[in-house]
Amino acid sequence: MPAPLHVEPLALAGVFLLTPARFEDQRGWFSEVFSLGAFEAQVGPVAFIQDNQSLSRAAGTVRGLHFQHAPHGQAKLVRVLRGSILDVVVDIRPASPCFGRHVAVQLDARDGRQLFVPAGFAHGFCTLEADTEVLYKVDAAYAPDHDAGIHWRDPDLAIAWPIAADAATISAKDAALPRLRDLRAPGGAPIVRAAPAD
Repeated sequence: MPAPLHVEPLALAGVFLLTPARFEDQRGWFSEVFSLGAFEAQVGPVAFIQDNQSLSRAAGTVRGLHFQHAPHGQAKLVRVLRGSILDVVVDIRPASPCFGRHVAVQLDARDGRQLFVPAGFAHGFCTLEADTEVLYKVDAAYAPDHDAGIHWRDPDLAIAWPIAADAATISAKDAALPRLRDLRAPGGAPIVRAAPAD
């Protein structure tokens, strides 16, 4: 019998690709898509409090890149219920040696892979199919005063999106997000990479 959860660390520390096992027979398949015990044994402690779900009708819909400032940062566990996405995570922890770097993975409903995104990262995705549904768990409630984001086509991030800017479906709010270098904390202070320690 396969392990109930396969966990693969990605290039940014703390970001993981998770594949829950599927048990198939003539009826189809069964999967434990989330088990707190299996998750905490391989990834670490978590206290998810809410599930969010989105439907994107058009292929090429972009949502993101979103995050919440501390102390209301959110960890997310993202999976696709229908369709497929290119899921992107950007490290925005000022003290991180990977500040400004990103990872991108394809998630789809067919293989059931999930992406764990810790607090301290911006997250967004582009749908690869029409009528794509995405569900994600979060460990902190929505905090409007700490809600923030980065423009999806920030040239400094060099993300290879699968859609041209003029062909994407995107909200006015997301289209107006700043570049990473122009981010400000809730008090107005710039968010910049910390100088390396001596």
